Amino acid sequence: MLFNSIDFALFLPLVFLLYWYGVQRSLKLQNLLLLAASYFFYSCWDWRFLFLLVFSTILDYYTGIKINDASGKRQRKTWLLISVITNLGFLGVFKYYNFFAASFASAIGMLGFKADVATLEVILPVGISFYTFHGLSYVFDIYNRKIEPSRNFISYSLFVSFFPLLVAGPIERATHLLPQMEKPRTFNYSQAVDGLRQILWGLFKKIVIADNCAEIANQVFDHSSSYSGVTLILGGVFFAFQIYGDFSGYSDIALGTARLFGFELLRNFAFPYFSRDIAEFWRRWHISLSSWFRDYLYIPLGGNKGSVMRKVRNVFIIFLVSGFWHGANWTFIAWGALNALYILPLVIAGKNRSNIETVAQGRVLPSLKEFSQMLLTFGLAVFAWIFFRAESLTHALQYVKNMFTGLFARSSYNEALHFMQHTMGYTIPLLLLVFVLTEWSGREQKYALERMALKYPRFLRWTFYYSIAAALFFLGGSEQQFIYFQF
Repeated sequence: MLFNSIDFALFLPLVFLLYWYGVQRSLKLQNLLLLAASYFFYSCWDWRFLFLLVFSTILDYYTGIKINDASGKRQRKTWLLISVITNLGFLGVFKYYNFFAASFASAIGMLGFKADVATLEVILPVGISFYTFHGLSYVFDIYNRKIEPSRNFISYSLFVSFFPLLVAGPIERATHLLPQMEKPRTFNYSQAVDGLRQILWGLFKKIVIADNCAEIANQVFDHSSSYSGVTLILGGVFFAFQIYGDFSGYSDIALGTARLFGFELLRNFAFPYFSRDIAEFWRRWHISLSSWFRDYLYIPLGGNKGSVMRKVRNVFIIFLVSGFWHGANWTFIAWGALNALYILPLVIAGKNRSNIETVAQGRVLPSLKEFSQMLLTFGLAVFAWIFFRAESLTHALQYVKNMFTGLFARSSYNEALHFMQHTMGYTIPLLLLVFVLTEWSGREQKYALERMALKYPRFLRWTFYYSIAAALFFLGGSEQQFIYFQF
């Protein structure tokens, strides 16, 4: 079930009404209703993989209690390893087995031997990377004595499988979300209205921005050998807007939906394309995943402390693992390595936390220096996204090679102009301009429209809301699956 589908448009209000008007007096019934709704939501994709979600939930619930109650450190570590190895084992089989098998066969072939390696004819269970990391963070926090294990199986199950975040995050922490699920909730009108506003903006980012940009990006990437220079750069730029609108749009819908039920989820995006360096970009992009790797991998490895070689090692480990988390393809590993190269000079020089505050805070426009920094950072991100989007490493390298072919020739600009005239006209550039200006005006907020109710008269607010709703129906691109569902 997709957030931008008719099915979800029927599912959400039904669950909302039952939650607040049918079982509102019982916390246990509220949680049971949300758990049942979450399992139904997941089953709509493929009910056969529901057992994996349930098994992972039971495993981490049980091992969490065993870790807490163990009498010695050795026992605690044993139960932790049972959880980690089992969780990563399932993730490895479903997500990475075919990749390793094919890579092994290819390596053996290069040595002159032939290897017949069996592959698995299975599809990747949607959301497995996300709910696996939910459970792992829970047992890690228990092992590190940051939290006590939950003794309420329903509450814990809901924490793992809450439908707004189940298939594409944000990756929640038990320290943040589980306490919200174990205390009574009452309807908060302001919170619900704010949630609806965030859902509306998330739908605009997905349906109007991401889906329109996807059509252009797909045209360029799928026929990249037919284009050169500026047209290929445009393809990279439109994919950058596609993946941002797609994933941050999903996150906005997820956070807004959770607010309808009285929950506050972790923020996952903080206007990353307004970053002044790549370190700031990674503090603002997919925040829940970046912070997960920081807390459970980067800091235990030593972080940015110690010798230069140790810093280099840690940076490469975290970005290569992050790239591999996204998918079993060398393109994602190359994407991670490229971002590691981007950020290394800042880490080594100790300047990776130079830009903490929001750019141009309290000002309408950025300075020339800030604008140049944002443009450079965006350019670096776009270049890296080429590897993320490409079908293979060969495709990515050929794309980059063609991109620099005749880049400054007049024919390259004529080709790009012809491409734009025949694929997008003026509508999509104007929509992108409105989108960027709206995001810029709301960059000091949690999401772009958060303070609209306080800044503008009611007539202007509702005119804007209705304009967004109209754009969803009349200016949306062809329906595209959310990119991060494949991870």
